[in-house]
Amino acid sequence: MAVLAASERLCDALHRCNDPAAALGHVEAARLALLGAGLLTVNVDATKPGDPPGEIHLMRAWTSNALAYPVGGRKRKLRTPWTEQLLVRGEVFIGEGEAALGAVFDDAALIASLGLRSVINVPLLDGGLTRATFNVLGPRPHWQAHEVAAVRLLALVARPFILRLASVLESAD
Repeated sequence: MAVLAASERLCDALHRCNDPAAALGHVEAARLALLGAGLLTVNVDATKPGDPPGEIHLMRAWTSNALAYPVGGRKRKLRTPWTEQLLVRGEVFIGEGEAALGAVFDDAALIASLGLRSVINVPLLDGGLTRATFNVLGPRPHWQAHEVAAVRLLALVARPFILRLASVLESAD
């Protein structure tokens, strides 16, 4: 019943929502109801044509924890198996355990200090290219199949709002 109630609340809230940030707040409330403690961030591709080849620039467009991960934070990523999977091929990445997070994220110590031990990164594609990522971190060391499915569905529901937010940020740059 909790899944149904959270889904109904999210649908009702998003039905008339025009503000991308407010919509993501509703998505975070559903994430919290469905998965419990954790972190949701959204990064948009901020790579510019003049950036060095092989570099991908990301900018945080939304976060559920602005103290640890403020909106506007930027990351420069080089080509790695993680960037190839998530950002180039547009495939979901699941990282479980501190070793997996440490191998992928420069801020693994901060992630661990927040009690987070696993991540699901969902690429949001537009025209076949990854325009943004929907990132859920949790305290559990392993994700269950239904949790991965829930995160992917939340990302899909959030996609139009995130792409609109990405367009706004892109035009402001």
